[in-house]
Amino acid sequence: MASGDIVPIELGLTDGDLVTLWAPRWREGDDEWEAFLGHEDSLYGFESVAELAAFIRTNDDNDLVDHPAWAVVVALSASELEPSEDHCFDLVGVPELAAGDPDADTIAELEETLAMVRNIGEVCELEAVIKFFGAHPILGALASGLRAFAGRDGEALWDQIGAAVAKGWDTVLDAIDAIVETPDVDSAAVEIAEAELLAADENTVEADDAADAAEEESDFEPVDLEADEDDTEEAEADEEEESFWHEVGIDPIKIITDEGTYFTLRCYLDDDPIFLGANGSISIFSSDRALARYLVDHHDHELASVSTYEDVQTAATDGSLEIDVTDENVYVLTGIADDLAAGPDSVDAEQLDLAVELFTDAADFADDPTTERALAKSTPLGWYVSYVLSPDASRLAPSPPYNDEAQAWRDLEAQFEARMRKR
Repeated sequence: MASGDIVPIELGLTDGDLVTLWAPRWREGDDEWEAFLGHEDSLYGFESVAELAAFIRTNDDNDLVDHPAWAVVVALSASELEPSEDHCFDLVGVPELAAGDPDADTIAELEETLAMVRNIGEVCELEAVIKFFGAHPILGALASGLRAFAGRDGEALWDQIGAAVAKGWDTVLDAIDAIVETPDVDSAAVEIAEAELLAADENTVEADDAADAAEEESDFEPVDLEADEDDTEEAEADEEEESFWHEVGIDPIKIITDEGTYFTLRCYLDDDPIFLGANGSISIFSSDRALARYLVDHHDHELASVSTYEDVQTAATDGSLEIDVTDENVYVLTGIADDLAAGPDSVDAEQLDLAVELFTDAADFADDPTTERALAKSTPLGWYVSYVLSPDASRLAPSPPYNDEAQAWRDLEAQFEARMRKR
């Protein structure tokens, strides 16, 4: 979500699902703005994407016409205005989510829906919505993810969130329902948009059929037994080479920054990352040999509590330990911020994905929710990153300039590097 974007969204309201447009925060000079498709005190919502497309093509009297990307949005095909799954917010279903069990998907959906509701409340100046969030700061715990709701204290926290929603959500929903309006739309323009959507669906079906046919044809291709044998031998060699680290469930990782190349260790327990380090700090080493030497005599770190760590220590002591780093555990941080500033086409998605994994793992290790919040899809950086990592032809591409997103990434990188301790 770069400056200048307008995003189609779906809102599940009392009278049904409606589609509209959301303009996340963008900058004009020294001012920062955020808006929804509407006019004065009304938020416009439409029962179909065709009606939304028809409206924006024929209406120039709404709160988004002065937005930098309005001309781009007006020129989109109707199919490009269909909200992605990530931008469908079921406001009516919030109490049910809050009353369920706090699994990762439920927490994420609830947090994203509440974030959108807060946006609507602030932009449309809905006192009931603003008062609801002000009275329940505990809702901010959702951004910390699943681990915030573990154990007895976590269960109590989840119960408090459920109680807050049960008590005040009807008032919030009523306030939003009251400002939603569906304006008249030119019927001829709707028919054109419906035809576009139908054609897009037919093209999708044809593409799927062609892909299925190609897959069936490939099932009858002759088998190259010699190639299969070579692949098997290569796989067995790789498995033998990685068998020690695979058995202990701990991975050596390599981190490449502007300052140099560093090595450390990481594992996962119940999906929670644990690094070689303590109290949120990660011990790093300028060479694999330095890392191996450190493991001989130093055990005052959180990785030492892992049941298989003793095997690592033994191998380090007898000199048999080899720090073998696989490709998926090499994190190259150099140049990402500059690539983000240059635009999505300049970004290496694989490199970015690995960096996001490393930053979020390190933040989880430190029990710090700020990284997850910075990468949430409701932020400019989070929207930009999700666009690069999950490409979707139906999504509106981020719009330049990308300076704010690049700076936000540099801030995340600085936070991560502050967690590292050179040994």
